[in-house]
Amino acid sequence: MATMVFVNFPVTDVKHSTAFYEKLGFKKNEEFSTDETSSMVWDDHFWIMLLNHDFYSKFIKDKTIADTKTTSGALIAFSMDSADAVKKFAETAKANGGDYYKVDMGIPEDMMFGLEVQDPDGNSLEPNWMKM
Repeated sequence: MATMVFVNFPVTDVKHSTAFYEKLGFKKNEEFSTDETSSMVWDDHFWIMLLNHDFYSKFIKDKTIADTKTTSGALIAFSMDSADAVKKFAETAKANGGDYYKVDMGIPEDMMFGLEVQDPDGNSLEPNWMKM
């Protein structure tokens, strides 16, 4: 069996965040979603779980949820089929309440292209394309 990756993001408004991720191309899996969480599927191996703060807190014991608009805890990178797909993903995020920016990695864009994308809660995604 192939490994699956489930990224858990704390969000302030599950319905709003669900709509945002649907615009990016994720599909909501109703079977693993509740009023407190949405299970958002990119493909068979990559899912993002959107958890309201109360539910997310159950998994972090005595820790505090970071304000991801001001503090970074992780960059979630994933591959896409083309540089144009990366650009479209980022533009869609920005048009729906998120944002993005580019980091110069010192690698020519015809070899590797990525953008730093943030959802409305400040959680970071890093869609990228690499010439293989």
